Amino acid sequence: MAAPYVVPSIEIVAARPDDDAAPSMLAALGVELVERYGGEEADQALPLDPAALAAPWGAFFVARLDGTVIGCGGLRHLEPGVGELLRIWVEPAARRRGVGRALVGALEEAAAGLRYRSVRLETGLRQPEAIRLYEGAGYRQIPRYGRWADSPLSVCFEKVLR
Repeated sequence: MAAPYVVPSIEIVAARPDDDAAPSMLAALGVELVERYGGEEADQALPLDPAALAAPWGAFFVARLDGTVIGCGGLRHLEPGVGELLRIWVEPAARRRGVGRALVGALEEAAAGLRYRSVRLETGLRQPEAIRLYEGAGYRQIPRYGRWADSPLSVCFEKVLR
């Protein structure tokens, strides 16, 4: 008899951006952004009040693989009827396993529950894997908006929620 095949379980759970292992995930995201973009572009992306990702208009999730936090993602209010996804990040060793897609799905579900009609997000030209993730999840590219309007390395997306 063959040994049983074990599939690692990925769990997406609501969290606070200042709880659990989220701060270390956000710090790792910051390191990766600096490596990809240098200080100036990365610095623009990092400042964020954790309260922006909390109820009643925001959400934050962590992804766990067999109990270990391997990713995170947040949702905040952008404008009436529109939420913004941000801080979506997965440990490099856990990428290409559906973790990012699961985080995006949980964030979209939270956005719909908060009655957002659409969600937007910004990523960068030097993050082709993120661009593929969002395009594959049904996001369409839109003009750069808000603080990203003048950022030549930014790419912005939007998805209408049903």
